[in-house]
Amino acid sequence: MNENIDEKAKNAEDNIEHIRQPKSKTPLIAAVIILLIAIIVLGNSIVITKENEYTLIKQFGKVERIIKNPGLSFRIPFIQTTDTLPKTMLLYDLTESDVITQDKKSMVVDSYVLWRITDPLKFTQTLTNITNAEGRINTIVYNSMKNIISSMSQSDVISSRDGALSQSIMANIGNSVDQYGITFVTVETKHLDLPSDNKAAVYERMISERNNIAASYTASGESDAKMIRTKTDNEIVVSVSEAEAEAEKIIAEGEAEYMRILSEVYNTQDRAEFYTFVRALDAAKKSMKGEKTLILSSDSPLAKIFNQVE
Repeated sequence: MNENIDEKAKNAEDNIEHIRQPKSKTPLIAAVIILLIAIIVLGNSIVITKENEYTLIKQFGKVERIIKNPGLSFRIPFIQTTDTLPKTMLLYDLTESDVITQDKKSMVVDSYVLWRITDPLKFTQTLTNITNAEGRINTIVYNSMKNIISSMSQSDVISSRDGALSQSIMANIGNSVDQYGITFVTVETKHLDLPSDNKAAVYERMISERNNIAASYTASGESDAKMIRTKTDNEIVVSVSEAEAEAEKIIAEGEAEYMRILSEVYNTQDRAEFYTFVRALDAAKKSMKGEKTLILSSDSPLAKIFNQVE
């Protein structure tokens, strides 16, 4: 019985000691761990898409969806991953390359391409990344440039640097890059020149060719000018002759009309004598301008008129 009493006393002491000990921190630690896990999961679930990029949500390497609008979205953490592609216009600078013109002249071309990603899914499926895309762009643009320049003479290539060459290259490329989910904005030539080792000789030959062309144009122009002047002179001579003949005709017709009018007006003896008298006075008046003396012979028509008046 004493043993039972001792055992009960010992249990009572143990209970009192247990009550005196502080409560365990295990629930608090567990709550903190759960909170951290929740934060990590939430952080891995949020996807932020910027204004100048596309966001690709991938699951086991396959694109599940593409986010094109900026803002927040969500993904399955630890299962889905994200990748981004630029939405802005991109610049690719091609390395300098040698091309051969139609007339077998060598030229050095340095160009650049402005391009953008228009279909991120096609881009990812075909080119995967920007580096692969630039390699493909380099090949496409160089081949197109080589085809265009090889169909043109050197002088035509040089004269087309005002934009015609760029338009021809773009037209030759066409929509062949659509299959990669990209679009070319423009292909521009920064530098188009002759190789340095034969530049001087080519310039001299070009100057000589241009001088020959200028001389040909000058000779042709002078020949045309001579023909035009001869034709014009002939037309002037003909026109003047016709005008003079017409003038003589008009004068003759005028004089005939004048004589007809006189004959009608002075068709009687009295009128004819009066007309003769007036004409004689006019002649005397013209002869006696100034301080002059008019001397007439007795058989002069004027003297006869004056004598009749007396």
